[in-house]
Amino acid sequence: MRLAERIIAWRYLRPTRGEGFVSVIAGFALLGITLGVGTLIVVLAVMNGFRSELLGRVVGVNGHATVVAGPEGLDAPAAIMADLKDAPGVVDMMPYVEGQVMASANGVSSGALVRGVDPHDLARRPVFADNIRQGDLAMLAEPGTIAVGSRMANRMGLAPGSTLSLISPKGAATAFGTVPRIKSFRVVAIFEVGMYEYDNGFVYIPLADAQSYFQLGDRVTAVEIIVDEPERIAGYQQGLRSRLSGPGRLVTWQDLNAQFFNALEVERNVMFLILTLIILVAAFNIITGITMLVKSKGRDIAILRTMGATRGAIMRIFFLSGASIGVVGTLLGLAIGLAFALNIDSIRLWLEGLTGAQLWSAEIRFLSKLPAEVNPDDVIRVVGMGLVLSFLATIYPAWRAARLDPVEALRYE
Repeated sequence: MRLAERIIAWRYLRPTRGEGFVSVIAGFALLGITLGVGTLIVVLAVMNGFRSELLGRVVGVNGHATVVAGPEGLDAPAAIMADLKDAPGVVDMMPYVEGQVMASANGVSSGALVRGVDPHDLARRPVFADNIRQGDLAMLAEPGTIAVGSRMANRMGLAPGSTLSLISPKGAATAFGTVPRIKSFRVVAIFEVGMYEYDNGFVYIPLADAQSYFQLGDRVTAVEIIVDEPERIAGYQQGLRSRLSGPGRLVTWQDLNAQFFNALEVERNVMFLILTLIILVAAFNIITGITMLVKSKGRDIAILRTMGATRGAIMRIFFLSGASIGVVGTLLGLAIGLAFALNIDSIRLWLEGLTGAQLWSAEIRFLSKLPAEVNPDDVIRVVGMGLVLSFLATIYPAWRAARLDPVEALRYE
């Protein structure tokens, strides 16, 4: 009987004369679930990818925690690193000097953030070492050299061997006022970390040059700390703070970016809720479609009952009819969503070439490309929700079919 139930359920899903409207409703339900599941998978993948890419670049460039002081800087960076060397979770540290300047080359000027670093420390950061587009990062060890971002290089017409002038407003005091400090550096490397803010406004020079340029002597602005698990930095910070002595204070990447990443999480949850409504509306379409199908098949139900079909068999027939719409729609949405999520940037480039419009602006959205990261847990949750809502939507009309009185059904026919 179970095979017969499946055959009858499949037969009821096929459109027949006089039941076109029922088929249209079932089609819209199928389309709604497909679009809802597919869109939800794509949106969650893009939100996950956006957060992951931002986190990787933010903590890759700035470190996971930083020991900072006031404008006077830290006068014993070696002692600080010695105190923190054996702290739980710490895998690397890097002292640096930082300051705001005006960068100028080939008649183009703009603000820039200068960081003075040891090139060996910078080479241990994959976000830089793996993303050198031109030149050689090792040459940053030579005095008077500089590494710049790709967007700044393009904007100012820079290439390895070019000269970039840095102008600091904190210059020497004279009888005529403060004279800005100007120094020229030779470009030896061009990097591209993939985040607009860094590629457009960050430059790196040797640590000794930065200390001299900003008149810090042997002091540094801060000491960056890299830990093995950035997401657990909150658990590490108490141990790190307990080892600090002197004027330095510890600031984590979560302290600096908490509001931004919290906003991303809120946006992700809101998008999930909004797109879930699409699946919910499609589930209501299933209720409508199967309910109308039950009304149109009243005579068939009566005949099946008189032939010995039980109420359970009738309920299973219409449950299979409705559930089939949900299962097929969910699986189609899964396939379409994964296909789009795994090729989202290629699709974006194709659409830009087709329409001539810029769909992804790095200046506004921070990243150079549209990211996507498919999380298996999110996919399972979306697919499970689509199936559960579809099954729940089918129960009521199937129960109505099972409760139909065959005598009443034949009388009104």
